Amino acid sequence: MAYYQQRGAVPPKRHTQHRDADGRLYYEELMGEEGFSSDSSLLYHREIPSALVDARPWQLPDLQTVPNEPLLPRHLRLHALFEGAAGNVVTDRRLVLANDDVRISYSVSSEPSPLYRNAIGDECVYVESGSARVETVFGTLAARQGDYVLLPRATTHRWVPEGDEPLRAYCIEANSHITPARRYLSKFGQLLEHAPYCERDLHGPSEPKAAEGTDVEIYVKHRGSGPSGLAGSVHVSPHHPFDVVGWDGCLYPYTFNVEDYMPITGKVHQPPPAHQVFEGNNFVICNFVPRQVDYHPLSIPVPYYHSNVDSDEVMFYCGGDYEARKGSGIGNGSISLHPGGHSHGPQPGAYERSIGVHYFDELAVMVDTFRPLRLGEGGRASDDGKYAWSWATRA
Repeated sequence: MAYYQQRGAVPPKRHTQHRDADGRLYYEELMGEEGFSSDSSLLYHREIPSALVDARPWQLPDLQTVPNEPLLPRHLRLHALFEGAAGNVVTDRRLVLANDDVRISYSVSSEPSPLYRNAIGDECVYVESGSARVETVFGTLAARQGDYVLLPRATTHRWVPEGDEPLRAYCIEANSHITPARRYLSKFGQLLEHAPYCERDLHGPSEPKAAEGTDVEIYVKHRGSGPSGLAGSVHVSPHHPFDVVGWDGCLYPYTFNVEDYMPITGKVHQPPPAHQVFEGNNFVICNFVPRQVDYHPLSIPVPYYHSNVDSDEVMFYCGGDYEARKGSGIGNGSISLHPGGHSHGPQPGAYERSIGVHYFDELAVMVDTFRPLRLGEGGRASDDGKYAWSWATRA
């Protein structure tokens, strides 16, 4: 996100001496994308950020996937995956869907996570309900219901649920970077006037706190030789990685709340790209929010039937009552998977019922992928087994 921020103490010129009150040098770390050719930030540490004293393997959660065969649209009931709060956001998330570009997982947690660093790609975590303190090497983010939490690749962080309600998190892990939709950005990276949100809606971290500690464990997800192509390691640092006294730049974690998204509407039904919020390599993230709908006198506000010939569509339902899916059994906490190669659209009766409707009270997060998705263990465990037949007149 090319939007300059500064926190804490930084020197007047980059790559120059920066010392504490006793004259001791701080250690400068460049965290940058695309090999010094894209967005970056400079962080100033009390201790050497590369120091390790031990390492061991971390057995990742089950990341095995199977093809969606026979090819079927599916209804996945994510709330059925957890009986109450279970574990933490990092080590206890369950894989629902995945391909070589993105992994979609779900977690319900009440415990703090370990320190965690995803070395594969950026993470975009949607907070379905509950709240958390997300402590990062840059500072702390306050995450609440409806927040997208954007965490750049290799950002050391941990999740600390707060309050009495369990934290329900919908985790989108990329094998790339995740950015605002490019068509909303100027050539210099500013969000443009036609964008459905702006920089005022993005909330970066608090001042870094320069935490202290010894022999601190950091769970690292990285490339590996296993069936999923991923592996895990636990690095042990002689000091706490949150020893940053200041940083500046255009690469950092931030939150964006779905209530701050200003939907784009029209005289007739708008296609899904009108609802886009973020994108990664070979996938996009959209959100469907409560909104006024089509105002042509003959409009049909629910979607027309459509074949996603180039993509799989994943819709996570997290608020209101989604008009097009009424009668299918889908509700809050559900995922619908509509694969490329199958025409899909409103459930029987929804097309007709929407005529004359002027407002939709619905909230959903959509991921469209441009390569087929496979089912993870969480997807297989939560499949209702009957959604594919819900358009048939005999259903």
